[in-house]
This record gives sequence, structure tokens and C-alpha cells, in this order.
Amino acid sequence: MRKWKTLAFAFLGVFIAATIRAQNTTGVNNAELKGDYAFTFNGMTTGGGGGSTPFAAVGRFTSDGAGNLTNGVLDTNGVGVPEKLIDQTFTGTYSIGADNRGVMNLNIPGGGKLAFVMMANGTAKFVEIDASGGNGTVGSGSMEKADITAYNTAKIVGDYAFGVAGLDLSNNRTAIAGRMTANGAGTFTSGAADANQSGTFTTLNLFASSYLVTDNNSGRGMLNLPPLAGGIPQNLNFVFYVVNSGKIFAMESDAPTPATPLLNGAFLQQQIPLGGFSNASLNGGMVMYLTGRVGSGCGNNTGASPNVLAGLLTGNATGGLTLTYDQNCGGAATTVTSLAGTSTVDGNGRTAIRLGTSYLVAYLVNSNQAFFVVPDSSVLFGFGDPQATTPFTNSAVNGTYAGLATVPATLGVTIFSGEFTANGASPTGTISGSEDIGAPSGPSLGVAFNATYSVSSSPTNGRGTMAVSSGSGGSAVVYVISPSKFVVLSLSDPNPAVLMFEH
Repeated sequence: MRKWKTLAFAFLGVFIAATIRAQNTTGVNNAELKGDYAFTFNGMTTGGGGGSTPFAAVGRFTSDGAGNLTNGVLDTNGVGVPEKLIDQTFTGTYSIGADNRGVMNLNIPGGGKLAFVMMANGTAKFVEIDASGGNGTVGSGSMEKADITAYNTAKIVGDYAFGVAGLDLSNNRTAIAGRMTANGAGTFTSGAADANQSGTFTTLNLFASSYLVTDNNSGRGMLNLPPLAGGIPQNLNFVFYVVNSGKIFAMESDAPTPATPLLNGAFLQQQIPLGGFSNASLNGGMVMYLTGRVGSGCGNNTGASPNVLAGLLTGNATGGLTLTYDQNCGGAATTVTSLAGTSTVDGNGRTAIRLGTSYLVAYLVNSNQAFFVVPDSSVLFGFGDPQATTPFTNSAVNGTYAGLATVPATLGVTIFSGEFTANGASPTGTISGSEDIGAPSGPSLGVAFNATYSVSSSPTNGRGTMAVSSGSGGSAVVYVISPSKFVVLSLSDPNPAVLMFEH
């Protein structure tokens, strides 16, 4: 998704073509990707030397189910003119193999190549595979079925929770979570938000903002937020693409500076119960998964390091909570069990959570579902999904899954998408598959993955362990959300990410 030197691009094209043939990606499953899609992408651009700058993209396209993309429009943002495309139209081609993995070529200035994997609901998870020789863009994203009847300002109406995060020009991290009410005529009111900018935490209430779907053919629009984070002197301007009336993908369109982060994320329509949210909205389990970035000196790394966390937050509907979580900061793993705490839930969904000496804020989308932002120095930010109300053992992880390394925080993260099969056997299950990896040194497609796992319903429902025998190997922890979705967190990788697996 960025401009390339002609020679490098030509070489990469030959390499990818050869790799596709080797994978036998013949297009036998092209019909799996059919219809209108919106997409979002989080990544980094490197020019060699080990450094990186932030990069993001949002857009939409139509797929004909036969290997062709039309009606494509995208916006990208990064550092410098080559990284910024505004309302850029495109076409493209793709090919999906028998194992539901595919390669996509976007016809945009400089070219863009993606490796992706299809899910049963038509959603695709993808990584960029443009980089070569230490130069290019790496990252991961999601393509989701879009409802073109929602390409109208009037369709964006009601209450929305939102979460956006990203890096500034100095690679300092900012995250904002909040909520607003859309009137269907271009105005957001009743705004509330919490922002963490490089460790400076700010809470704001009762602000207004504006939005507008500017193109009813593409679902592209513009959104403006007032200053929400300390140190940002100007408003936050976003371009967005409609997924449906309950969801939009949004990316900041302001140029990144040492004070202005490149934020990317989503707005989700809140399902507010009659009378408003309350502590009763936290009743049962919620699997949360958060990502942060430490500037230096974390775990086994002396430089910038990912700080990732996954856990099960359980509420009792009256303000009592317990949290069991696993955290990996630069290879230093921590496990905390049954940490007791309390919650205070406002009617608009803003939730203050205190666990031991820790404090975090959530904005509820629905019961047991929320955006999270933490006032820590690594700016932990992420999401929580409601855990299905059933005891989980190995049999819950069974079948074919699409996997993705989500929101990579540093260049050292192994950024992959892939197809995986778990057998659900007890007491030890096996999972195997193929990964497509995008790295600064160049792509590696069809890399074999093998691991064993064991999931228990007690003492923490759906928490399990995984032992990876392929690649560099290592230990990991599993949190099951439902039989169709689970997250994995490496405990030994010095450059970890939250790994998401979905049927």
C-alpha cells in the first residue's frame, strides 16, 4: 500500500508469482470473496536501518467472486507524500486456494500486495507482503462485508462507542476510547472519552463533533473530533468508510507529527439497555485483549517492545469483578489469577474499573463487550468480547480457523495471517496450519505451523496452554471466547502480539 521503486517492485512481482504457483493458489475458492467490502489496516513503514514510521489505511471495494476487484477506493496515511493517498480509486485481482488462503494485488500507485485468509462469514484477515530488503510496509488488517444501503449520513444514527490508537512521528503511542450520540444529520453530541497520550491520561465529557458521508457510492466520509488528548493542539480529523449502520472504520487524516499520532480504529453502535448501562451490564465473563508499546527496556529487549495482555474479566452484576490475565512485555511474562476489583458503570457505558492498585477505563458496546484504555506508560488499548456461557475444554477448540497477528506494535513482531485446523482432542489437542508472513526482509508464504494445546474450564474458564513446536517454538496461553473464536498470547516471544483465531 505504498509507493515502490520500479526495480524492487518488478523483482517482488516475480517472487510472489512463483510463490503463488508453489502454493497451488489456483483460484478454486474465489467465490468465497464476493460482494462489497470495507477494510482497515494498521502497520509500519521502514526504510532500512531498523527504524519505522506509522502507516495506516482504510477503504472499500467490490469483489465479483471470480478474482476481480472493482469500485475500489482507499485512503492511506503515513510519513511523507508517497505514503499518503486520498480518495484513491483502484481495481485489483485476487486468487484463493483450496485452503482458503489467497493473494491480492491492488492496482494503486506503486502497487500493493496482500496475503489473506477467508472466514466462514465472508470476512477476510490479511497482511501486507510488499516489503523486501528491509524496505516497505508491514502490518495486518481486516476486510468485512459492507452494507451499501448504509452509505448515507442519515444511516449513522444512535449511540456509538469508539476506540482508536496509533503512533506519532516519534513512535510514541496514543489511544482514545469513548462514546457519542449521532443525530443522523451530521452531528455527534453527548461525547465522553478517555485518552492516553504517551502516559498522560485525560478524561473529557460532554463534547460535540461532526460527521458526514461525503460519497454515497463508496461509503466514504469525514469525521471531526475536538482535542481529546493533552498536547494535541488541533482537532482530530478522520476519514471513514461505512461497514454498516452499526460500524465504521476510521483513520486519522492529519499528517503525523511529533505531537500528532496517526490514529486508526472503529466506531460501533451501542446496544444500550432500557434505563441505560449499569453494573448489571458486567455479568459473566469477558475475554479482553490489549496491546501497548514500551519505548525501551522491557523484558529481554533494550529497544522498543510490544506489551500485550489477554485475560478473563468476570463481573457479578453488582459491581464486583475478578480478573485472571497473562501479560508479555518484551519477552517477560506475567500471570495473575483471580485479582479482585470493582466497577462503576455510567448509563452511557463509560466504566471505571479498579483492580488491586490498577485502574482502567472501558466504554461498553453491549453487555460484557467494550473498548479498553489503560493509563499506563505503554498505553495499553484493546477490546473485550463476551465469553459464551458454557464450560470450555479442549473440545471447544475444534475445526478450521483463520488466524491473524493483530495490531503489531514493533517491526520485530511476526506478522502473519493463515489457515489452521484444531482436532479438539483431550487431554491434549493438536493444531496445525500454514502462515503467510509479511516482514521487512520479504514475505514468507505457506510457512508450516504446529502446536499442541490444553484448555480447561477450571479454575479459569477457557484458559489453556499451548506449546508451539514449529519455527522458533515456545509457550503460549489460550483464552477461549466461544467455540468459533479464541485468542493466543505468546509467553516466550520477545516481540509478541495478540493472535486472533476465528472460524
